[in-house]
Amino acid sequence: MLRRRLLLALVAAAWLPACGGEAPSLSVEGASGERGAEIIREVGCGSCHLIPGLPQADGQVGPELRDVDDERFIAGDIPNTPENLVQWIMDPQRFEPDTVMPDLGLDEEQARDVAAYLYCCTG
Repeated sequence: MLRRRLLLALVAAAWLPACGGEAPSLSVEGASGERGAEIIREVGCGSCHLIPGLPQADGQVGPELRDVDDERFIAGDIPNTPENLVQWIMDPQRFEPDTVMPDLGLDEEQARDVAAYLYCCTG
């Protein structure tokens, strides 16, 4: 029991500095929120979305991406799981053929990093 508590405390402590707050309820194992933030800047997600923690990510076209780890659904009706978020980021038309969210040409590693940022750092 003590080992388990210690392990949980270490995991939580590792998340706190990276996200500046509480540990996220959802995460993408092995991905980097820091790389995700850079990818978000590079592909221009902030031109459509307001994304907390990213300067100039103040778009008003798409939904605000705040507390993504607390949301129950992605794009209104897709269960919010790390796998679904990564797939949505890679190919939103697969889920919603009429979505205005563009296919940004991200590979799986890039999409995992973007999802990691959205889960850890938007709260």
